[in-house]
Amino acid sequence: MSAPRFVAALVRHGDYDQPDRVPSALLPHPLTAKGRAQASELAATLRAEADAHQLSLATTIDCSPLLRAWQTATITAARLLELGGVGFEVAEHEVLCERSLGAAANLTIDQIAAAVANDPRLAPLPPDWKSHPRHRLPFLGAESLLQAGARVAAHLERRAHAHASGLAGSPQDLLQVVISHGGALRHAAVALGVLDLDRVPGLSMHHCGHVLVERHEDGHWTQIGGKWKVRPGSSAGD
Repeated sequence: MSAPRFVAALVRHGDYDQPDRVPSALLPHPLTAKGRAQASELAATLRAEADAHQLSLATTIDCSPLLRAWQTATITAARLLELGGVGFEVAEHEVLCERSLGAAANLTIDQIAAAVANDPRLAPLPPDWKSHPRHRLPFLGAESLLQAGARVAAHLERRAHAHASGLAGSPQDLLQVVISHGGALRHAAVALGVLDLDRVPGLSMHHCGHVLVERHEDGHWTQIGGKWKVRPGSSAGD
């Protein structure tokens, strides 16, 4: 008898009030009206994906505790309830946050460069520091994109293990919704072996866009639905 299927919907939060030239990391700002509408529409999309793949939607939606992700999750949960079925809970997990810039959190790009330049102990920042997967800002609490992806991937592995072992309730083919952030999710896909690292620079995620990844009995993951956003000028596929 085969084990119940475990599929995760990796979802980026909705559109939000991001200040100009501030890296999109631990910002505390809310969704815009557009973002709230996207979150409401997301519910029907997730329901359709669950039906298309013959999966049951998990009644707990996992999300980053950053406001834009939590709002996306709560709006989606409320709309799913309106669409029918049991109630949906929202569970916040700090490990689903975006890549941390540590002590440089919420500074502008220019302010970060100035802070590095003013510290005689530090080398100049490389021009691609924001997008380089292994670069970690030289500040306390900062991490690289790959480090952020690894913690999100570890959360998905824990969820999948709990489902396979029956710790998450009765066995069923499950779609677990995980609402996080674009950089962390793309690099989680790398950590899971779903996405090649050299493709990441050409990809992003739409606000409230999603990718479906399934964990198989042998432990490997594959993408079975959804799509990445292809950056302008890139030849990367979905």
